Amino acid sequence: MTDSHSPLALDVLVIGGGVAGLWLLDSLTRQGYRGLLLEAHQLGSGQTVASQGILHGGLKYTLSNLVDPGAKAVAQMPLIWRDALAGKREPNLSKTKLRADFCHLWRTGSARSRLGMTGAGMVLRVKPKEIPKENWPQALKNLQGQVYNLPEQVIDTASFLTDLASKHTHRLLKIDADNGVQFKQDHAGNVTTVHLTHGDQTLSLAPKQIVLTAGKGNATLRKMLNLDEQAMQIRPLHMVMVKGDLPKLNGHCTDFSQTRITVTSAVASDGKTVWTVGGQASEDGVKMTPEALISHVKSEILAVVPNVDLTNAQWATYRVDRAERHTTHGRRPEGVTLIHDANVITAWPTKLVLAPQLADDVIKQLSGSPTGPDDQMVAPNWPRPTVARPPWEKVESWLTVN
Repeated sequence: MTDSHSPLALDVLVIGGGVAGLWLLDSLTRQGYRGLLLEAHQLGSGQTVASQGILHGGLKYTLSNLVDPGAKAVAQMPLIWRDALAGKREPNLSKTKLRADFCHLWRTGSARSRLGMTGAGMVLRVKPKEIPKENWPQALKNLQGQVYNLPEQVIDTASFLTDLASKHTHRLLKIDADNGVQFKQDHAGNVTTVHLTHGDQTLSLAPKQIVLTAGKGNATLRKMLNLDEQAMQIRPLHMVMVKGDLPKLNGHCTDFSQTRITVTSAVASDGKTVWTVGGQASEDGVKMTPEALISHVKSEILAVVPNVDLTNAQWATYRVDRAERHTTHGRRPEGVTLIHDANVITAWPTKLVLAPQLADDVIKQLSGSPTGPDDQMVAPNWPRPTVARPPWEKVESWLTVN
């Protein structure tokens, strides 16, 4: 047991174990920084495991605005991830399960849909390529429109979290955020000591720098540190899941300035295929009941996916809050955003795919030289966070819709 009167010196303490925190911890370690990561719940239990796992290349942004800086912010990211997933660069993510090596992009025969596809083709770095009808996925065989290949990979987020966390098990600590963490600050607001308690164990940390990567939890952490919690905004989504004997499908249906629906496929523990449905439908569904949203999404699927039988399908929904730095009128930030207060950096990646950029941006703001990573197990009897289960594995009862 580490005595609370003998603080463990750290270069960086990361709080929040989603994609942003884990990628940052890995980058810090590889660059020689001594770091630890604290997680109050399960790794990825906020936005990461609830995301669809698409490594976006900017499609959504180009549909709404051909010069949107958001598209430029993510343009390079899919290529970085692709190399990491292939084991060609660090972090080596070759053990991460890939659900799809690319997405399909399709449009209906409407004029609005054609305009949206034209815009995407003009701006995206990795451009969509039309594919011949004989190569269309089974679910789209009878589509009256066009189908494209878009090199946006789809990862299994739980597998990714397991892969990256396994490299740093000795640097991960589970904490009681409500009663097990105390921050000590000096007169300038710098955090000098972090005291942790778990049962009869105590641990005291002395970090040079703290980085908050807890997503929605950043607001609570900032309040504990006497920082403005209103610096963050929440943009909610209401996602739909449908399970059954469904064909594999990963991709987006475009409709002028929006993705009408975005579908990703996974296999549940019972062997059934699960579609997670997002896109515009998930934004429209924020004010809907689960039953109303399911009815709406079922109609959308039948309208834009011609070869799917939903007769015996089962349905469920879940809500997720996208946590971002506050912007005027609540608009989506253009990319990674950081706030630097004394020796505390609060970071939001905006999208999963931007985790590498967030790590680079944070490290550029660090002061002082790294002291070298410590590979010794810290507090070996302290609990370690586990990886969160995907949303479809947490559904208690699925709904049947006529």
